[in-house]
Amino acid sequence: MEPALFNGMPSDVLIVEDDPIIALDFEDTILGFGVKTVRTATSVARALQIIAYRRPDFALLDVVLARENTFALAEELDALQIPYVFVTGYGADVRLPAALADKPRLVKPCSSEALEAALRRRV
Repeated sequence: MEPALFNGMPSDVLIVEDDPIIALDFEDTILGFGVKTVRTATSVARALQIIAYRRPDFALLDVVLARENTFALAEELDALQIPYVFVTGYGADVRLPAALADKPRLVKPCSSEALEAALRRRV
């Protein structure tokens, strides 16, 4: 894992989001925070390939993609000790498996301030 940038931001962020407009908005916002690299995946399989190639410092995970959820990916990130936050359009009450219930989450649409705080916190 690369060290955080001098501004407290991770240097490499993975966005797992199946809506291209939302993914692009996240990417633009995150790059605006000074993050060096942002990579995007639209499926769990692609996200796992990206992680195998080079581990990110942080990940944003849409809870539900077109035909799958990201719970297995979250478990893999936990095993690799890569911090992440769930993002969901289903509201704060979205049900997560018990093992993931305490993980941080943002509700879409989220403010840039909330996104920035999640990236800085990296918990």
